[in-house]
Amino acid sequence: MLRGVIQSKSKAFLVFCFCFLLGVACGSFFIPNIAFVSIYSGFFVLITLFIVFWDTVVCRFFLVCLSCFLFGVIRCVISFSLLGFHGTSKLLYDEQKIIGFVSAEPDIRQGKARYIVTPKNSNIPGKIFISAPNYPQYTYGDRLKIVCKRLEKPEPIETFRYDMYLARFGVSYICVSPAIKKIGVGDGNNVLVYIFSLKQIVAERIAILWHEPYAGFMAGLLYGYRGGLGSLNDVFAQTGVTHIIAISGYNITIIATILITLCIHAYIPRKKAYYIIVFGVIVFVVFAGGSASVVRAGIMGILVLYAKQIGRARHILPILCFTAVIMSLHNPLILLWDAGFQLSFVATIGLIYLCPIIDKKMQKIPDFFGITEAFSATMAAIIITLPLILFQFGRLSLVAPLVNMLILWTIPYIMLFGFFSVVASFVLFPMGLICSYIAWLGMAYVVTIVRLFADRSFTYTIIQINFFSMFCMYLLLCYVLIMCDKKQCIKRI
Repeated sequence: MLRGVIQSKSKAFLVFCFCFLLGVACGSFFIPNIAFVSIYSGFFVLITLFIVFWDTVVCRFFLVCLSCFLFGVIRCVISFSLLGFHGTSKLLYDEQKIIGFVSAEPDIRQGKARYIVTPKNSNIPGKIFISAPNYPQYTYGDRLKIVCKRLEKPEPIETFRYDMYLARFGVSYICVSPAIKKIGVGDGNNVLVYIFSLKQIVAERIAILWHEPYAGFMAGLLYGYRGGLGSLNDVFAQTGVTHIIAISGYNITIIATILITLCIHAYIPRKKAYYIIVFGVIVFVVFAGGSASVVRAGIMGILVLYAKQIGRARHILPILCFTAVIMSLHNPLILLWDAGFQLSFVATIGLIYLCPIIDKKMQKIPDFFGITEAFSATMAAIIITLPLILFQFGRLSLVAPLVNMLILWTIPYIMLFGFFSVVASFVLFPMGLICSYIAWLGMAYVVTIVRLFADRSFTYTIIQINFFSMFCMYLLLCYVLIMCDKKQCIKRI
């Protein structure tokens, strides 16, 4: 078996990717207690072993695996050193005056605005997280003068690693009691400044066409905004449909799959439909701001589309793992501390490997408006992400499959009429207003269904599992997928 892995380029590549990701995971968890000297000493020992055992194929294979693992650990060392992580003790600074700029899209929600600021005149490593009132508001690229009562290292909150949650955004400190003054504009990336300005124009137009919470709902569908939903956020979470208003690989993939079905029904050849949808996903990613989560979602969605296009899911796994490696190279903290990344990655695997199995079981059911295909994709994503959700959040939605089946078929139409409403309102406002009523009917239907099920006592239950239980559940799922694959191979023979 080992010889087979060594001789197969794709399998060997998959193992190397896995070793790198394992190194990143171990480095992310143990890094505060690992010194630079220990890691680099191990690296030089590894070089020596390469020189000695280079002629032995098996030894060389294991040494390459070990090298990939060590590179993953080293990447974490570099990341944590840039953030100023030198242990786990809480560090406080006295009053600080900082000149910096807003270096990420502001998170404006009801009651509070959250900003990530990159200092320009300070030797403080990393970025600073600021929570401030909604008004006055600041935008990406604004240059600010900030007086912080103190700078505080973020710390874990009970079982929630709040420090790592912020670290994955490059944040090292929290500004306590900030006094903010805007002193300029134009910092940051000019492309992002243009994109965020365009999003602000669209947001203002959405606020004119719909009232809350439907304005927030439409903004969530079009570019992932969740600030205006209020209590609907909890209702969506209880019924397991948060993915429709959060830009995720799960969301993009399901919508893109349904749109491909619509293209086929419109007599567009499947190959042309594939390129049309991929182009649409790329445009959507750019418009949504190109944040790490949105880019990740776009990549995962395109991978699933590619798997469906070539009809060879086996060739997708190395590409998927390599994608995870590239993302981890860019930001190693997402692997262990970003639940969104984990859910997108796992859901993509489910949509590639599990969805075709469910599709075959449902072939005899008529597929009206893409409902059957949407249900297959939904069930595949729910089943494959269930262990991770129980581990990370401890909440199981009992009505998620039914609610998703009832509402998912409407989402592409709501997005289509919503997008057309916004565009048409700039050209001929009455036309945009008429289209907005159609989109409102769809959103009202979704909200009614979600609230109907959320009001029931059996909507969800609390089940918290540990890492070992999650691991065993995924082993069982892997066994089922392997057995199903063997049955398909036997049928082909």
